[in-house]
Amino acid sequence: MLLASLAFVPAGLVAQDNGGSERKTEKTPAMSQKVYDALTKAQELIEEKKYNEGLAALRELERQEGLEPYEKAQMYNYFAYTYFTMERYKDAIDAYRKVLAQPELPTGLVRNSLYTVAQLYFITEEYRNAVDTINKWFEVAEKPTENAYMLLGQGYYQLEEYKKALDPLKKAYRMVREKGEKPKENLLLLLRVIYFNLEDYQNMIAILKELVDMYPKNEYWLTLAGVYSELKQYEKQMSILEILYERGALERGAQQLNLANLFLLNDVPYKAAQVLEKGINEGKIEEDVRNLRLLSQAWSQAQYPEESIPPLKKAAQKSDDGDLHMRLAQSYINLDRYEEAVSELRTAFDKGNLKRPDQARVMLGMALFELERFDASKEAFRLASRDDRSRKAAEQWLSYVSNEQTRKDQLRKSLEQRRQ
Repeated sequence: MLLASLAFVPAGLVAQDNGGSERKTEKTPAMSQKVYDALTKAQELIEEKKYNEGLAALRELERQEGLEPYEKAQMYNYFAYTYFTMERYKDAIDAYRKVLAQPELPTGLVRNSLYTVAQLYFITEEYRNAVDTINKWFEVAEKPTENAYMLLGQGYYQLEEYKKALDPLKKAYRMVREKGEKPKENLLLLLRVIYFNLEDYQNMIAILKELVDMYPKNEYWLTLAGVYSELKQYEKQMSILEILYERGALERGAQQLNLANLFLLNDVPYKAAQVLEKGINEGKIEEDVRNLRLLSQAWSQAQYPEESIPPLKKAAQKSDDGDLHMRLAQSYINLDRYEEAVSELRTAFDKGNLKRPDQARVMLGMALFELERFDASKEAFRLASRDDRSRKAAEQWLSYVSNEQTRKDQLRKSLEQRRQ
């Protein structure tokens, strides 16, 4: 992301200008025929990839006395180019320093050398030197391009000086926009990460919206959804993830779980249940206790009590304690399926480790009462009444069951007498 491309060429006998299309006309210093021929010979060897021979030719020229500053500068420029081609970047930097050490150089050669050295410092990850060098280049540049401001911003970013990085990057962005052009993806990415580090989420959202508009990628949509989550704008986050899910772009189980939780958070339990069930069936969401319980909860909140039973039953079977069996029993009671409720409560007591065994006994007493198993029901309520937390309710139920048992016994006797 930091350097889209680096292409270095020797300045040759004409100084080029990286500071803009317009420049002042400068008189190029003279060069002797002897030096010109030596440089031409070295250049031919380098172009033939005979780098060591080319360097030997340049060193032979370096040993000669009486070279003019401009001739030395051009010689070291060829040294730098050769070292760069050989990927000897530190040697290339040293050679460019020698170029810049020469007096009375053409401004174009100074510009070229400074800009190239700054880029080389990026390659060698010497970011402080890169920033210092590019700032020196700005002092002599006539019309810096947006790429130069991007380079400076990248340097400050690598130094984690995010506020300093922001100004040149915003300048680069404005320059591109003023020309009516589309900002490069790398520029927008760099602005995005800097706004993130500065915790400026509103501006980060604006950049992400441009990214998804100009360079639509799922990762940018996901990042935008993440920012909305950071800002607690969960409905917007949900909308983005739902679009990606419908496109088939949410492949990971964790992403689908996140969407299901957002559906539940925003009171859309039916969609949550659909996402969870599909994800579990496809093996993308793990069929563990937690996710099965969540699926059951989603169906229950969506007012589909029958659909909530199977996942809760699987979760209870996988669980090490009896609490989920107790919850399953409650679901059966709500559906008037009392025999199954009693069975689940018995299993809950067998597994143990119940958080509220007193409540389980109250539920057992209620289910047994509905089955008219009054003696067993009263025993369950008597056991529940030993716990202070359920004593009052259990005693009330105990009294009610006893009265109902008496009433039904009397009713049966009355019916038998009538039949006789």
